[in-house]
Amino acid sequence: MKLLLEREDVRPDWRDEWARTPISWAARNGHTAVVKLLLEREDVNPDKPDRGGRAPISWAAGNGHDAVVKILLGRTNLNPNRPDNAGQTPVMYASGNGHGAVVKLLRGRQVVNRARPGRYRALPLWSVGW
Repeated sequence: MKLLLEREDVRPDWRDEWARTPISWAARNGHTAVVKLLLEREDVNPDKPDRGGRAPISWAAGNGHDAVVKILLGRTNLNPNRPDNAGQTPVMYASGNGHGAVVKLLRGRQVVNRARPGRYRALPLWSVGW
């Protein structure tokens, strides 16, 4: 990855056919080292949503990648409450998939809205206690 990022013809914020960026894929798959490398660059947006409206933190939270979530929460240019096109937030994905460690990380962040209902009026409390 380091070698690729050194190339001038590589665009690290490029979108694929689903409008997912490399950081979105790295966050989704829990590749902490790749997320860190990408965040070192000024031309990478850690909060860029894909076609479904899911940002990298939403993918990481939904898949239980707490180390990636923690790294992303350290960014000031990221909205941890960003809903996707279905109204689901990162904490809702983490809770719904039973990722208690991620819910605790998001819960510890003062700006996370724990009571924001999703599109179907579901609250993020349904499977992991607060």
